[in-house]
Amino acid sequence: MKNVELHLTDGIVVHIIALNGRLTPTKGDFPVFDDKQSFAVDVDSASITVSSQALTDDLNDYVFAAADAPLKKLSVEIKGDQMVVKGLLVSKGGVPFETDGTVSATPDGKIRVHTTKVKALKLEVKGLMDLLGLDTQKLIDTKKVPGVSADKDDLILDPELILPPPTMRGHLTGIRTENGAIALAFGPPASEQKQEGIATSCGGRNYIQFRGGSIRFGKLTMADTDLQLIDMTPNDPFDFAIDHYQDELVAGYIKATKAGGMCAYMQDYNKLPHGTSKSRHTSAKPATTSSSAAPNQSKPNSQ
Repeated sequence: MKNVELHLTDGIVVHIIALNGRLTPTKGDFPVFDDKQSFAVDVDSASITVSSQALTDDLNDYVFAAADAPLKKLSVEIKGDQMVVKGLLVSKGGVPFETDGTVSATPDGKIRVHTTKVKALKLEVKGLMDLLGLDTQKLIDTKKVPGVSADKDDLILDPELILPPPTMRGHLTGIRTENGAIALAFGPPASEQKQEGIATSCGGRNYIQFRGGSIRFGKLTMADTDLQLIDMTPNDPFDFAIDHYQDELVAGYIKATKAGGMCAYMQDYNKLPHGTSKSRHTSAKPATTSSSAAPNQSKPNSQ
C-alpha cells in the first residue's frame, strides 16, 4: 500500500504512508474482500499514522465498546509529546478523569502509554495515588478488554488487537507523536531480514497492489493474482473503504494488462456522490464489480 486512507470502519480511519506485507487467510482457502475477517495483514514493514480523532473513535467504538468496559466517553488529544486522554471511570461510579502520558514501543512490539499526570473531578490526584500506593493497574480492570493491560501506572496496548478487522499483525519497532497524531513504524525483529516490496505494474502515486496467491472480490476469483487498486485523483491520499469497495469500483473503471493483470482505477470513498451508503453497498450485486473489465481474460496475481 502507498499513501492510503484506510477505512477499517466508517469512523475508524488510519493513514498508510507505506506498507509491505502479505494477506493471510484466517478462514477458508484465500482472502475474500467481502469478509474482512477472512484474512489478516501480516506486515513486513510499514509506516502508519493514526490521528487523535481516529484514536478517539477507536477507543469508544471498538476497544471500550462493551457495555461493561471500565472506561467510557473517551477523547484523545495530542499535545507535543504528550497524549491527553479524558473520559469517565465507569468502574468508580462514572468519575470524570484526565490523564497525560507519553507513548513508546516495548521490546515485544506493544504500545506503552506511560502516565505522567492524573486528574479526577478536575483535581490532580497522581501524587495522592502515589501516597496511598494506588496505580492505574489497581484502578482499572482491563481483564475484559482485549488488547489492553495495565502495568502499574502504564497501559499496554497490543496493536494487533486494538484496531478493527482486518487484523494487522506485525512487529512495532517505534512510535512517536507528531502533528496531532501518533506515528507507528513496523519492521522485522532484529533477527529477521526486511523483505522488499513488490514493484508496481500499473503505475500511480497512491495505490494498493496484490501479487501472487489467490483472492476473491465480488464474484471474481483471481489466481496468481496481479491486481492494483489505483486512486483516480492522486492529488490527495487514496481514500479506501473496504466495507464500500464496490461503490468505489463502480465509480471507476478497470483495464487489463498484456501480462494478464488488472488495473482498477477507483474513486475515493469521500468523493462518491451523495447517497452512497452502507445500504447501497449491501444491496450491490458483486457482478457489477467484475463483468466489464476482464471477463475471463487473465489469472491475475494477488497478495
